[in-house]
Amino acid sequence: MKFDEYRQHDAVGLAGLVAKGEVSAGELLETAVERMGQVNPALNAVTLDLADFGRKEAAAKLEGPLAGVPFLLKDLGATLAGTVTSSGSALLKDNVAAADSALTTAYRQAGLVIFGKTNTPEFGLMPITESAFLGPCRNPWDVSRTPGGSSGGAASAVAAGIVPAAHASDGGGSIRTPASACGLFGMKPSRGRVSFAPLGEGWGGASIQHAVTRSVRDSALLLDIACRPQPGDPYYLDAPATPYAQEVGRAPGKLRIGFTTAALASDALDPECVQAVLDAARLCESLGHTVEEVSVPGNLAAMQQGAGDVIAASVAATFDAEAQRRGRPVAEDEVEMLTWGMYRRGTGVSGGTYVRGLAAIHAYGRAVAGLFETYDVLLLSTLGTPPIPIGHLTEDLRAFTERLFKFMPNTQAFNNTGQPAMTVPLAWSKGGLPIGLQFVGRMAGEATLFRLAGQLETAKPWFDRVAPI
Repeated sequence: MKFDEYRQHDAVGLAGLVAKGEVSAGELLETAVERMGQVNPALNAVTLDLADFGRKEAAAKLEGPLAGVPFLLKDLGATLAGTVTSSGSALLKDNVAAADSALTTAYRQAGLVIFGKTNTPEFGLMPITESAFLGPCRNPWDVSRTPGGSSGGAASAVAAGIVPAAHASDGGGSIRTPASACGLFGMKPSRGRVSFAPLGEGWGGASIQHAVTRSVRDSALLLDIACRPQPGDPYYLDAPATPYAQEVGRAPGKLRIGFTTAALASDALDPECVQAVLDAARLCESLGHTVEEVSVPGNLAAMQQGAGDVIAASVAATFDAEAQRRGRPVAEDEVEMLTWGMYRRGTGVSGGTYVRGLAAIHAYGRAVAGLFETYDVLLLSTLGTPPIPIGHLTEDLRAFTERLFKFMPNTQAFNNTGQPAMTVPLAWSKGGLPIGLQFVGRMAGEATLFRLAGQLETAKPWFDRVAPI
């Protein structure tokens, strides 16, 4: 299959061609591998080439709803037996998985053909993808700019046409941030929707796995594939009675949508992001929804402090486990400066501080949930600005925190409330860069979001608007 034809289809479409015998899994894989060879040198999106593994998979008898579709795993979270999961760090460069994670098993049982792993910042700690170990990943819309993070490699690969969808994860915005920066659809599911088995929770339950996609229906079907509770999960939600793939295309009804042009964790949004929110609000109103301006309740600062303590303690626990495994402590020069700083913070988090941090997170979740007693959906900008230049966050560490939240003021909140939140590519800057709009639903309310996303996709299509690389 030629690339021009390959790119005209989403994952569901490609699977349909395979099912009808119009193309083979092997042919699709070779198209994806060829495209990877063309664009990856400029992007550094795929950092572990598993094409030979993929060829063996494609040659086998494949079954499932996405049989034969090429797919990429993020180098963080999901494991593939016999391959390294480095989490973007030289510290774990020899971390070979003994078995597939539950999510990888689900993907393979669905017929997806895994042929590589994608770039991520060290331990997924940054909203950019520029680790010292894996190197900077670049945005197909403008290679001088970030694709976001921490699923930056996944989003870059999808936006560049290597694959129509890719695995991603989100602990503070790591699905929504790169999807917004790369002009893709990105759904962060509810807490407990996707199992982390065989591991436990991630960042106090804030982190969750799913995907970045070009189409809404791909995201819905991938979540149907992924939402399998596993025995012993510390958080879990039962699979929906109606598959999410059947929700896309259904009328969402007349929704009550609250919107805000605020930047929750910084002083203000970039004016182009403000305008994108206002335009999206008008679009929703034109589709028959009730739209009103709102303020988001809750003590955000207390939540952020608590989340920072939980994340730092989690990093410290990771380092302690690695030190125990190898029989010597982790040294400062083995990780990046910002990672080491997070580790040092984590070593000072007492048990009491950790519990108080969780309490602040849960209090924030209860406050925000009150808003959804009145509204079905909250609309706000996904990011504070269009994609920022490579190196912008780290070139002046004195300005790091200010620049960090200027770029990503609105995503972390909904990891800690546990609610589903999606970014929809409805706007582009005057400079031609994507601007995503974030829609947040009630806990376990993915069905409502998928219905709304399908409606927005029909009203303002984006699938044929592709990155220029």
